[in-house]
Amino acid sequence: MTNRTRLESDSLRRLEELRRTFDKLRAERIRAEGEVERLARELEEAKALAKAELGTDDEAEIRALIEAATAQNAKLVEDFEMALRDVETSLRQFGDEH
Repeated sequence: MTNRTRLESDSLRRLEELRRTFDKLRAERIRAEGEVERLARELEEAKALAKAELGTDDEAEIRALIEAATAQNAKLVEDFEMALRDVETSLRQFGDEH
């Protein structure tokens, strides 16, 4: 009888531990589902914004647009640097003439 009472007590203790674990996991699942819903909404909003501003929500197309803009910016910086050098050279020549 003592063994049975002890076995029942151990089983009740284990069940209580399992219930706490279950409750914790259920709460985590509910939070995770809420997070998934929030992130899905944010993704849809970002896609709509990208489509409105860039004309596409395709990641590869956006990446290509960014790469093209980066290359264009680098070219403009190079052109500006050359223009400044030309102005600097012209100013030196003008100063040497006078």
